[in-house]
Amino acid sequence: MLHHSPLIATIVGSLVFAFMLGTLAFRLRLPPLIGYLCAGIVAGPFTPGFTADSQIAPQLAEMGVILLMFGVGLHFSVRDLLAVKTIALPGAIGQILLATVLGLGMSQLLGWPLGEGVVFGLALSTASTVVLLKALQEKNLEQTDDGKIAIGWLVVEDLVMVLTLVLLPIFAGVLGGKGADTVISGSAVLWTIVLTLGKVAAFVALMLVFGRRFLPWMLERIVYTGSRELFRLAVLSTALGVAYGASLLFDVSFALGAFFAGMVLAESPLSHRAAEESLPLRDAFSVLFFVSVGMLLNPSVLLHNFWEVLGTLLIIVVGKSLGAYGIVRLFGRSPATALTIAASLAQIGEFSFILAGLGIALGLMGEHSHSLILAGAILSILLNPLLFLWTERYRKRQPALASNGKAA
Repeated sequence: MLHHSPLIATIVGSLVFAFMLGTLAFRLRLPPLIGYLCAGIVAGPFTPGFTADSQIAPQLAEMGVILLMFGVGLHFSVRDLLAVKTIALPGAIGQILLATVLGLGMSQLLGWPLGEGVVFGLALSTASTVVLLKALQEKNLEQTDDGKIAIGWLVVEDLVMVLTLVLLPIFAGVLGGKGADTVISGSAVLWTIVLTLGKVAAFVALMLVFGRRFLPWMLERIVYTGSRELFRLAVLSTALGVAYGASLLFDVSFALGAFFAGMVLAESPLSHRAAEESLPLRDAFSVLFFVSVGMLLNPSVLLHNFWEVLGTLLIIVVGKSLGAYGIVRLFGRSPATALTIAASLAQIGEFSFILAGLGIALGLMGEHSHSLILAGAILSILLNPLLFLWTERYRKRQPALASNGKAA
């Protein structure tokens, strides 16, 4: 007798709906990503028919984040990261501050408490790892200078969000959440910041000193066995094991842990083979990420709170993009580069959901603002491929415009 399994049903249902609607989107000359998001809406709890497990799906999606960041790390060196630090570090921090201020401003117009506005703004400030990397890969921008700036910017954003998740419970009382009567000392805040940054630094040092030697050595020993199956298993266990260990021991996000695991392996001659072996699972689990995001959307929010959803979307797509564009141009980069970075960051995703969930747990955020973040995330992810398409057309026109100018 067959027994119902939520895990199997979620995987099968999600992939089947994603395949059908992704194919339909492709036939309509739309990015398949749009079909994957629609598959999530169909499989979600807010539409009739088949309903996937909304607790299991995000956990499966996290696997996609890990494998994607691991794959990026395999094509990214420490030198690449340091090369973009002068623009990625101030750019990411500046854009986070701008988006947070815009979100806080909108919250004040709506009469929300200060704490809710702060969390709302922070949630709108950070881009989705999966969406950004998918877009760069589809446009073959991952290994370009523009792609490296976008990835470096993303790494800084992730580090800032790790620190935010640690500090938010401390400031929850001051912002009107749980523990409002708790007195916070400056030394306690400083110690928390130092401890968090110290954990991140310890993890990075461990990977660069020990991991840089051990991980390539281990893969070489596995290659000598002649077993492709063992090599594939070694690659996957490295990506997942380092990501999980980084989260468990150093409070570093799965994405950053996997990224550094890939980056230390990038110096190995086996890095290209490791990337090929992890590609099929990487693609499958990244599809599950988009399905899990689609499952979060309650379509009624779009009807009942249209203007608030529109305001949220404008902050994400217009406010963040203009801010990123301006920052990149201030550093002397070309308009084409600035547009690519702006399009890359004109969406929000997984860290936004985590931050909003923490805000609810701390009593800083209500379900209404949480719903706006979810709606803004899904709509911005839907629009992101179209922004990249427009950016790509602009880049293709640049040589023509330049030649016309010379002819004149």
